[in-house]
Amino acid sequence: MHYALCLKLVAGLVIGASLAISAVAADKPKPATTATKAANSALLKDLPFSDKTSFEQAHKGFIAPLPQAAIKGKQGNMIWDPKQYSFIKEGEPAPDTVNPSLWRQSQLINISGLFEVADGIYQVRNQDLSNMTIVEGKSGLTIMDPLISAETAKVALDLYYQHRPKKPVVAVIYTHSHVDHYGGVRGVVDEADVKSGKVKIYAPVGFLEAAVAENVMAGNAMSRRASYMYGNLLPPDPKGQVGTGLGSTTSAGTVTLIPPTDIIKETGETRVIDGLNYEFLYAPGSEAPSEMLFYIREKKALNTAEDSTHTLHNTYSLRGAKIRDPLAWSKYLNQAMDMWGDEAEVMFAMHHWPVWGNRELNKHIGLQRDMYRYINDETLRLANQGYTMVEIAEKIELPEAVAKHFSNRGYYGSVNHDVKATYVLYLGWFIGNPATLHVLTPVDASKRYVEMMGGVDALLKKAKAYYDKGEYRWVAQVVNHAVFADPGNQAAKNLQADALEQLGYQAESGPWRNFYLTGAKELRNGVAKLPTPNTASPDTVRAMDLDLFFDFLAMRLNGPKAAGKRIVINMDFTDSGEKYKLEMVNGVLNHTPKRQAKDADATLQLTRETLNNIVLKQVSLKDAISGGKVKVAGSEAKVSELMSYVQDFDFWFNIVTP
Repeated sequence: MHYALCLKLVAGLVIGASLAISAVAADKPKPATTATKAANSALLKDLPFSDKTSFEQAHKGFIAPLPQAAIKGKQGNMIWDPKQYSFIKEGEPAPDTVNPSLWRQSQLINISGLFEVADGIYQVRNQDLSNMTIVEGKSGLTIMDPLISAETAKVALDLYYQHRPKKPVVAVIYTHSHVDHYGGVRGVVDEADVKSGKVKIYAPVGFLEAAVAENVMAGNAMSRRASYMYGNLLPPDPKGQVGTGLGSTTSAGTVTLIPPTDIIKETGETRVIDGLNYEFLYAPGSEAPSEMLFYIREKKALNTAEDSTHTLHNTYSLRGAKIRDPLAWSKYLNQAMDMWGDEAEVMFAMHHWPVWGNRELNKHIGLQRDMYRYINDETLRLANQGYTMVEIAEKIELPEAVAKHFSNRGYYGSVNHDVKATYVLYLGWFIGNPATLHVLTPVDASKRYVEMMGGVDALLKKAKAYYDKGEYRWVAQVVNHAVFADPGNQAAKNLQADALEQLGYQAESGPWRNFYLTGAKELRNGVAKLPTPNTASPDTVRAMDLDLFFDFLAMRLNGPKAAGKRIVINMDFTDSGEKYKLEMVNGVLNHTPKRQAKDADATLQLTRETLNNIVLKQVSLKDAISGGKVKVAGSEAKVSELMSYVQDFDFWFNIVTP
C-alpha cells in the first residue's frame, strides 16, 4: 500500500461512521444503470474467468479459519471485524454494482485463516490489510511483517499457537517501511526482549527514516485522502466498500514501532537467522522508499515483499506519496529471478497468496517485471513523440499476455494512473503547452466555464443527457465545474454523485472504486466532522530524530503571519547533550545543530522525553515550564510568540467541493 501510517489512522476514525452519515443522507446510493451493467458484462467475456488456478492456490495449505470474534479496544471501539465482508461469497456472481474482476479479487482475498506455505513457513491472511508470516527456526519463531495493529498481530500469533508448538519469537523482519508491515510489532514481541538481545529485528537501510518521515510531513493531507482511497467512510456492502484490491481493509488498533537492531544495507548480504540462511536483495524506490526481498535457502522460499503480489501495484498512491520508479522496480524483479529463479520452489509475499512451483513463480515474476518495464518504456516512447500525460494514459494498453493474467490486473494500482505518475517522474506536471502553464484556480475557472455554457441550469440539462447515454466520465468532468461554481446547488452535486457512483461500480481498481463512491457520498451528504486522527503515533514521535522534528515544526509555521518577525531560540537537551539553534526569520523556521546563539531571545533546557510528551499533548508547554520540566532563560513571551505562529491542520478539508 503500498502503505503509510495514514492507512490505519483513517480506519480508526470511522468505525460506525458510515451509519452516522447515512442517517442524514440526502440521497441514497443508486442501482447500477444499463450502461454500467453492459460495461461489467463485457469484462466477463474479455477475461478468463473460468481459470480457477488462483482459487486453488489461495486455499492451498489451509489449516484453520480466523477467529470470528470481533477485536475491540478498551473503550469498546471496533479494531477488527472478521465478519464485515461475509457478503462476499466464493463462487457467487458479482452484483451489478461491482466490477466482476474486482469482485473475483475480493473473493480471493476473503479466503482467510492460517495457512502452511512450505515446511516450517506459515501465514495468517486477512487478519489485517497485510499477511503476517511465521517461520519456524532452530530455537524459535521469526515473524515477518506483523500487520498494522498490535491487537490484530497478537490474535494472529495466538491463532498460530493454537495449531503449532508455542516457541518464543526470536526475530522480526520488516520487509519495508509501510505501516501494515510493522505497526503490530508490540503485539508479538516485548521491547525489553529486543533491548536485551533476545529478539533481533531486521530491516532494510533507511527503514526507520522512511517509516517516520512519510507519516509526518504530509500526514494530515495523506490521511484525509486515505479516507477516500481505502473506503473507510463507506459501508461494506455491494454498493459500498468491497475491499482495496490489496487486502480487505485496514485495522483500527494501536500502531507501534520498535526500531530495528540489524540493518540490511546492500544486495547480496546474508544472515543466519535462527539457524536458517537468508540472502537479501535491497530494493529502494520500488514499492516503498526502503524495501528488501529475500530468499530462505533451506526452504527454497522467495519472499518478494510487496514488489510482486497478485495485482498491478501503485507506482503512485492516490492518497498522495512520492512517485515510485517502475524501471527500478522491474530491474529488482529481474535481479530476483537471476539470483534465485533457478532454485526457488515457492514465492510468497506480504499480501495475497503464494505461488508454488519453479516454473510458475518464474512466470509470475517475469510477467510482473515486464509489466512495470512496459509502463516505463511505453510512457517515455510516447512522451518522446510529443504525446502528453493524459493522452499517453489513454493510449497505453498492456500486451495481451500480461494484461489477461489476473495477477497483473489493476486491482490496487491501474495502468492509467501509473502511466501518469511515470510521466510526472520524468517530465513533471507541465505538459509543455503554455496554455496549461498558469491556469486559473478550480473555482475561478469553473465560474467562467459555467458562464460560457449558459449557466448552471443549462449545463446540468446537457450533462443529464450525457448521463442518460452512459458517458459518466464526461459528466463527472463537466458537472464538477457546476459544483465548484455553485457549491450550494444540490442538484449539481447529486448529478455529479450519480456519475461518480456509476464510475465506481465499473472500476476494477479498489482505490478507484473507493474514491468514486466516497466522493459521491460526500457530495450527497456533506463532510461529516468525525473524530480527528493524530498523524503521528507515540512510537513514531519517539522514533523521529530532532532534525525531522524541527522540519515538521517548520512545515507547520504560518509563513505569511510570521513574515517580518525574528525570534531566536536555543534548545539544550539535557539528557542527550544535543544543542540546536532555532531562528524564525523571513517567514521560515531554520534550525542548526550543535549551535547556540549569543543573541537568543530565550534558551530552553529540557529532555527529549519532555519534548515527546509536549508533542503528544500529554503535557502543555506552559505546564511543562511551570512544573520545572522545561527551564527557560530569557523571554518566555518570545517562546509563546513563536508557538503562536505554528498552525494546526483541519483534517476534514473539502475534496469534491471547494
